[in-house]
Amino acid sequence: MQLLSTLRNRIPSLALVLSLLTSALLTSCGSGRRADGSLTIFGVMYLLFAVFAFLSLIKQDWSIGKKIIWGLIIWFFPFGGSIIYFLFSGRS
Repeated sequence: MQLLSTLRNRIPSLALVLSLLTSALLTSCGSGRRADGSLTIFGVMYLLFAVFAFLSLIKQDWSIGKKIIWGLIIWFFPFGGSIIYFLFSGRS
């Protein structure tokens, strides 16, 4: 029982590490990078919005289906998906 409690306390930090490790995938939209591979201002803003949106999504007490749908919206609509999530998700 203590193992489950310890794991539950570590989930937000694990989600942050996972989000940071996949940042290259999250910023894969072409307009967010320069020719040399560095991020533009738009790319940095998108990365911050996407990571914050995913962390907020993971912390919600919703069903797994609802989390997957919102995660797909954030993933497939790069900049707008994060904004849509923050405006219309009805977070608690």
